[in-house]
Amino acid sequence: MFKLSRRQALAGSLLLAPTLAAGTTLVTMPARAGTADAADIEGRLAALESKQGGRLGIAIHDVASGQTFGNRLNERFLMASTFKLMLTAFVLARVDREEEQLDRRIPFTKRDLVSWSPGTEKHAGGPGLTVAELCEATMTLSDNTAANLLLKSFGGPAALTGFARSLGDETTRHDRTEPALNAHDGPDDERDTTTPAAMAETLRKLLFGDALSRRSRDRLTAWMVTNRTGDARLRAGFPADWLVGDKTGTSGKGHANDIGVAWPSGRGALIVTAYCEMPKAEAKARDATMAEIARIAASI
Repeated sequence: MFKLSRRQALAGSLLLAPTLAAGTTLVTMPARAGTADAADIEGRLAALESKQGGRLGIAIHDVASGQTFGNRLNERFLMASTFKLMLTAFVLARVDREEEQLDRRIPFTKRDLVSWSPGTEKHAGGPGLTVAELCEATMTLSDNTAANLLLKSFGGPAALTGFARSLGDETTRHDRTEPALNAHDGPDDERDTTTPAAMAETLRKLLFGDALSRRSRDRLTAWMVTNRTGDARLRAGFPADWLVGDKTGTSGKGHANDIGVAWPSGRGALIVTAYCEMPKAEAKARDATMAEIARIAASI
């Protein structure tokens, strides 16, 4: 449905080909050699925050070694559109349980459209889009209408919070729909927030555990890899030959987020959850901060 660039199509094919051919997931890779110096990594992350100003919430998890490094690991941050990764994962979990079908078509009208809906806006009033197409638009375009339609399909934000709890995540909470969930009233406002540590552990369970079937893990990972909104953030800081999948999030009050996984060639994966709260910085500066977080992660 949504036309991919040559780079995105190639990335998706590289990701899925080994899994389909061998019957095992791509994430089964050799362990990374040695362990990183936590004090050095976390010192560099703290220095980056000090240099840029604002507040940086970061978790870097080495899947093979089990090490986690970070800054403000257990402080709450607004998720913005990074919530869409868990949203899509919940849809896939429901498909695994035969509670949903990817080919089910969901109709919608112009009244359902909200701001930033590049994938759905041309389809309002027609036969609708399939659940799979809505998931694709949600993950690769960060389409807000698609996200709202998926939320409505299973009972709304409260049901999504329930999914988080079923994964053992007692921190992440979902309270509102798009675009209201991007509003934040300060540090005491816990609506639609998570912590870097909680989100990193949830990603580990979704992508490297048994929370989803192998087919659903592969599908979710492919949508992350073919995401079109993250080129200036974490992706910009990882080496060019690494495979990266992510989901970004942005609010108009200085929040720039990116969560995802990087697969170095022939080595174990890194999970990175980065939440940037820099209200006085320009958007380019926030993106550059995300790229530097990835460079630090790549040095592990």
